[in-house]
Amino acid sequence: MKLSEINPKPEYFDRYMHKCDDVDIISAISTSIKEVEQIPLDKWKAIGLKTYAPGKWTISDIVQHLIDAERIFIYRALSIARGEKQPLPPFSENDYVTEANASARDLDSLIAELKNLHISLLDMYSSFSQDILMRRGKSFAGEYTVADIGFIIPGHQRWHFEVIRDKYIEL
Repeated sequence: MKLSEINPKPEYFDRYMHKCDDVDIISAISTSIKEVEQIPLDKWKAIGLKTYAPGKWTISDIVQHLIDAERIFIYRALSIARGEKQPLPPFSENDYVTEANASARDLDSLIAELKNLHISLLDMYSSFSQDILMRRGKSFAGEYTVADIGFIIPGHQRWHFEVIRDKYIEL
């Protein structure tokens, strides 16, 4: 299933989905793994704990946010795939970032964890049938399908990588 075949796209999360190329879900996830492998790690490390504005996250915070959000979305995809009928709860991304203390972690380990999550995501989505991909679940922000989540995750990563490229690399 290609991105262009998903209509309508879920409100709010469509901003992330539109960051993906018009490819199938497996290709989008595979590309996200390659994007992690191509991170200019030396540049990111040189930025250290700097932020582009007061109150903004460090690069380590952003990567930790990607890890946390991906874990939550993987849970949501699995829940919907397995027929969960209960609305899935939200999470407070800012509270999670504060509690994670990612700036105390090694950036290499954060990047490795992110890559491993994407590999696991690829394995999970490779096991889903077309029927499972079309299953719809409820969350705090409305409804979305398992297929939607398969594009939300790599698009969300690309969104944040663009923020790093556009606002942090010059620091």
